[in-house]
Amino acid sequence: MKLYYSPGACSLAPHIVAREAGLDLELEKVDIPNKRTAGGDDYWKINPKGYVPALRLDDGAILTEANVVCQYLADRKPESGLAPKPGTMERYRLLEALNFVSSEVHKQIGALFNPAMTDDMKEVQKGTIGRRFNALEQMLEGRQYLTGDTFTIADAYLFTVLNWTGMLQIDTAQWPHIRAYMARVAQRPKVLLAMKEEGLTG
Repeated sequence: MKLYYSPGACSLAPHIVAREAGLDLELEKVDIPNKRTAGGDDYWKINPKGYVPALRLDDGAILTEANVVCQYLADRKPESGLAPKPGTMERYRLLEALNFVSSEVHKQIGALFNPAMTDDMKEVQKGTIGRRFNALEQMLEGRQYLTGDTFTIADAYLFTVLNWTGMLQIDTAQWPHIRAYMARVAQRPKVLLAMKEEGLTG
């Protein structure tokens, strides 16, 4: 399998999942502004949506959307414990968490990368992010990870998007559970490995 990624983008989530699951995964970097892969291919032809991640499967098919790619990878190695068995209430709790991360954390934080946003618009957006963080703070209270005490694909995704707070100057000091969570996930060996492979750490 080949993962098309951009360093630190949401494609880091399936990269972490693959490393946590011990799956073989080839990486190909994508220059997102110019829509070119490191190998010189037109990325539009690989993923018409134009963004990462995209996962090329062994049969050549392309799978997109971070939370779906994460589920696919986890289901390839069910013994990894990264995703509960389909059909169980635990799996639906995972899907609930993934959807919250995707629509309410990823999209709200990601909006701040839009260069057309004025300072006033950014302040409004940060207010929305603050409300989402208030909910997340409660969700993490008394838990090691997002759905309990086991690291799952939801944590790979959440950690990836929370990492953007640093470059966007979002101060997380008022959310101690979020801060502790980020530090905890950042210490996982496979998370460190994925970040190093993307050139995000020394």
